[in-house]
Amino acid sequence: MTSQRSLPADDFGIYYLAECTDYYDTLPVKEADGNQPRFQGVTGLRNLGNTCYMNAILQCLCSILPLVEYFLSGKYITALQNDCSEVATAFAYLMTDMSLGDSDCVSPEIFRSALGNLYPAFTKKTQQDAQEFLIYVLNELHEALKKAALSEINIATPTFLVVGWFDIQGTTKRQLRTDIHYPLTNLDLTPYTCSIFRKYPKYNLCAVVNHFGDLDGGHYTAFCKNSVTQAWYSFDDTRVSEIPDTSVQNATAYLLFYSYQPFSIPIQKR
Repeated sequence: MTSQRSLPADDFGIYYLAECTDYYDTLPVKEADGNQPRFQGVTGLRNLGNTCYMNAILQCLCSILPLVEYFLSGKYITALQNDCSEVATAFAYLMTDMSLGDSDCVSPEIFRSALGNLYPAFTKKTQQDAQEFLIYVLNELHEALKKAALSEINIATPTFLVVGWFDIQGTTKRQLRTDIHYPLTNLDLTPYTCSIFRKYPKYNLCAVVNHFGDLDGGHYTAFCKNSVTQAWYSFDDTRVSEIPDTSVQNATAYLLFYSYQPFSIPIQKR
């Protein structure tokens, strides 16, 4: 994919991306009627022309509650200060629309346009790689908010990580079709992490990007665990349906999103 900005090459078939935070538990919980949070997070996304790769990633990011809470809280506005970031702002607006659950589906057009101004390939009606799209989104959010990250974020606390099942041979990447068992809960990374990360050694699966077909085409969907109901949902663009836990483990899994334990609605510190 050609773009106006470049990122370092990813040489790992299995890789980790961590947005490191420690202050999300200070955010207030927004309530609707009764004790149920307003953030339903069960909203479909319109396909804008081969944008299933984008929709699947956005659904997974919307399932990471601390990330969504940060943008819904408005703290990103202060973090941006005088540096206006269309990508971060559009991301915040989209996460709000998706999380409130006021509509059956919403359009990610504004966010795609903002990201497409920097990476024109994402505005084309051609299939793109979901893993590559994720890297560009996280990179733009990091660049926009890194000033806040330096002052507010404890880098020793990884909020989530992403594991990808693919193999890279030279310049060619192919999805692994091996039947691999991945845990839905209690993924223990203690043997693979340095001591500063062992405060939160165990992770729970919160979302999955599924891919059907080859990486030059095919179709992407997402499985996401709702933080309120604790139920799993299948997101296929505008089609959303609840699925049993037993359906989450499948051979089409391409990217796995894990969050550290405990992972629940933040409680405001006093």
